[in-house]
Amino acid sequence: MSITIENSFVQQYVSEVHAAYQQRGSKLRNCVRLQTGVTGGTAVFQKNGKGSAGRKTRHGNVPLMNVEHASVPCLLEDWYGADYVDKLDELKFKQDERAVVANAGAWALGRKIDELVLARMAAGDNTLALADSGLTKAKILEAFGRLNTADVPDDGSRFAAVGARQWNELLDISEFKSADYAGDRYPWLKGTESRVWLGITWLFHSGLPLSGGARTCFVWHKSAVGLAEGQDIKCFIDWVPEKAAHLVDHMLSAGACLIDTSGVVAVPCKDDSPAA
Repeated sequence: MSITIENSFVQQYVSEVHAAYQQRGSKLRNCVRLQTGVTGGTAVFQKNGKGSAGRKTRHGNVPLMNVEHASVPCLLEDWYGADYVDKLDELKFKQDERAVVANAGAWALGRKIDELVLARMAAGDNTLALADSGLTKAKILEAFGRLNTADVPDDGSRFAAVGARQWNELLDISEFKSADYAGDRYPWLKGTESRVWLGITWLFHSGLPLSGGARTCFVWHKSAVGLAEGQDIKCFIDWVPEKAAHLVDHMLSAGACLIDTSGVVAVPCKDDSPAA
């Protein structure tokens, strides 16, 4: 009687499961002006104009600044990420399948937040000319100069997001390579590749728009972009008798808006990387 002994071995699977490589949640939520707990379908961000001082003659009237006031509406939209986990399937897996799906849904909606923010920034009209080059020091200084020319505050709340190829190009700039890590300044950036240079916090982001061989990177001030949340990401696990399965459901109510176009500079860079 010939039997392969390996067939009699009990197969032991490790408890951890490998999740597909993906950005795990939002990187930009804390890099924009955030309004939470919004009631209703629209949030309104206030925008004030610049003030200027004037002289007053003796016994004359005090000159008025007449600061302009404007409001920017932000429409909230509902987003969902759900999946079923069959009850009998759970008996076949070593890992907690509901926890696996819960993580995947939370990460997906976190990335959705970044998609909303990036889409609004891309709708602005403050864009550098597309040169036949990647992210160069000259482009960076031009974007930096545009923020300064527009009197955008240099107060530690300037951010920049670049793609994978652009990050490698930044590392070829000696001043950037020797810059401080941003994780020491912002807790939510700990463990991520981020640095502070020129008073700007630089982030690597895998979801920047790519079109026609050009990747659009962004440099912005935190107050120039708004993110409104009626409800942050919530996870619910419910038993569905008709499916004989648990429904792991995530939901989010959020929207983004561009508050001030002068505070966001789009920097297109040559990039032949494949689309994500």
